Amino acid sequence: MRSVLQTACVTGLVALLSSVALAQTPGDRVQIGRDIVVEANDKTHDLVCVGCSIRVRGQTAGDVVAIAGSVTLEPGAQVAGDTTAVMGDVRLEHGSTIAGGVTAVGGMVRRDPSAAIAGDVTSMGGAGWLLLVALVPFLLLGGFVALIVWLLRRNRQNPAAAYRTPQPSSQRHS
Repeated sequence: MRSVLQTACVTGLVALLSSVALAQTPGDRVQIGRDIVVEANDKTHDLVCVGCSIRVRGQTAGDVVAIAGSVTLEPGAQVAGDTTAVMGDVRLEHGSTIAGGVTAVGGMVRRDPSAAIAGDVTSMGGAGWLLLVALVPFLLLGGFVALIVWLLRRNRQNPAAAYRTPQPSSQRHS
């Protein structure tokens, strides 16, 4: 499970960063907070959408990535690369095809029986585990800080106890 999660997160992050940083290929579309729509006669390359959704009716020669949004492939839509949705769903309608893999992190992959996916399908639905994954590092850090504070307070309350040498038992009862 952990390797699948790591693979999904790394794939999404790499696709996002590389597409945003290198959005120089003709046909690339990168949007933040504004939906991307590829019309039936359009041919695009990589599509990256942060805080918005992607709707493909035409052809995409590259990858499709939506962060905090969904990806919908309408009838006859084609994606030549991978499709990733983080905190959103991937939906394939009648006759749509994806030549690469599909990953939905914090969402579901929903597909019509006539839709085709050539690569692997990874779906980690539900936002509950995303919340857990986000909180665990903070809980561990909080526990570590609490341990340090407890150790410092313990030594401050009785500083002499830390430096006292134990006396042999015969000398204690005199």
